[in-house]
Amino acid sequence: MKIIFLDRDGVINKYPGFGDYVKDYREFYFLSGAKEAIRKLTEKGFSIYIISNQAGIAKKIFPKSKLKDITKKMLREIEESGGKIKGVYYCTHRKEDNCSCRKPKIGSIQKAIKKKKVNLRDAYFIGDTPRDIETGKNAGCKTILVLSGEAKKEDIKNLTFKPDLIVRNLLEATKIILGENK
Repeated sequence: MKIIFLDRDGVINKYPGFGDYVKDYREFYFLSGAKEAIRKLTEKGFSIYIISNQAGIAKKIFPKSKLKDITKKMLREIEESGGKIKGVYYCTHRKEDNCSCRKPKIGSIQKAIKKKKVNLRDAYFIGDTPRDIETGKNAGCKTILVLSGEAKKEDIKNLTFKPDLIVRNLLEATKIILGENK
C-alpha cells in the first residue's frame, strides 16, 4: 500500500499565518498545483490522508461545524479535480491537552492506518513545519518539507529533525515521488 500523509494549511491551502486559522471556507485558498499533485498521486494509486492540528476548535476561535464545512468543500473540489483523499484526521485539541493525536505525536496516523497492512518506512509525510517533519520521523515515514507555508528557507539550518527532502511545494514533491523530475 502506497501512502502519503499531508498536512493541510501551508501544503494544500494557503497558510493563514502564525497563530491564525482558516475559520471559514471563504478563507480557504488552494495553493498553486496542490489539486494537480493530489490528482497525480491518486492516479498512481497512493492512499492520501490529511493529518492536521486544528486547535482553533478547542480555543473556541471557530466551531467544529465550520471545520466540517471547510473539509467537505475542500474534498469536493479535490474530487472534482480527479483527486481522492482517503481520510482526514484533525486534532482539535490544544497543545496543553497533551493528547495522542496532536502532532508531533502520531495518534492521528495510527487512526488512519488502523487495520491496514502498512510499512510506514515506505510512506511519506509532507508538511510545512518542523512539527510535521518530527511527526513523520516519529512514525518512521520519509519526510518532505515544503516551503509553501510556515517554514522558510532560512529556518532550514535550525531544524532539529532534518527532512529527507526540501522542496518548494506539494506539486514539486509529487513529481519527485513519482520520478517525474529529479
